[in-house]
Amino acid sequence: MANHSTDKLAVLIDADNAQASIIRELLKEVSRYGTANIKRAYGDWTTPNLKGWKEVLHEMAIQPIQQFSYTSGKNATDSSMIIDAMDLLHIGHLDGFCLVSSDSDFTRLATRIREAGLTVFGFGQRKTPQAFVAACDKFIYTEILEPQPEADTGVAQIDSEPIEAMIRTAITATAKDNGWAPLSAVGGMLVKNSPSFDSRNYGFSKLGELVRNQAYLEIKEVSIGDGASNTHIYVRLVAKAA
Repeated sequence: MANHSTDKLAVLIDADNAQASIIRELLKEVSRYGTANIKRAYGDWTTPNLKGWKEVLHEMAIQPIQQFSYTSGKNATDSSMIIDAMDLLHIGHLDGFCLVSSDSDFTRLATRIREAGLTVFGFGQRKTPQAFVAACDKFIYTEILEPQPEADTGVAQIDSEPIEAMIRTAITATAKDNGWAPLSAVGGMLVKNSPSFDSRNYGFSKLGELVRNQAYLEIKEVSIGDGASNTHIYVRLVAKAA
């Protein structure tokens, strides 16, 4: 999965299905994965329910794309966003897409973009259907972009998935013969197995902090050896008592 600041990304926002209040933090999150060369928000801007977007659009240089609702009960915004995404895909100058919506209608779009060899980052609320989450390379729940109360030990998690089972599976898949697995490989496997995995879902800002708080894991740090203070982190499962 691409993860370089030079990667060119298109950020396409379903404004009818996203919160204007988290867009500033969302774009900061996008910058972790690449550069947002294209930023567009789709919706019927003549309706009062999108009035709260005006300041954000100007401040964050997001291009509003007008889409009138021609038929009651039909989401014309989705169709407009999908058509634009396919046009951008065929132009061929992007490395990935950021699809901002909690709507399952974008599941096939995410799959199609990945079939073309590009990376897809999804952004949506926890109510987002699992099919759309699974169709993305990585899916970020927007709740973690909202201000969270301080958690001393990460106990106040917002993700209900069984983290121990997920970590055990990832370590087993990436461990060397001696049982130790590089933390970077473990993290990659966690996202591969569950695109919505993010240590912040469990109250920890970094994966290293999360694994240090798991009693069933051993941690070791190995100096890179270049005179710097940087280290590689390895983890392994604690042997169960006989």
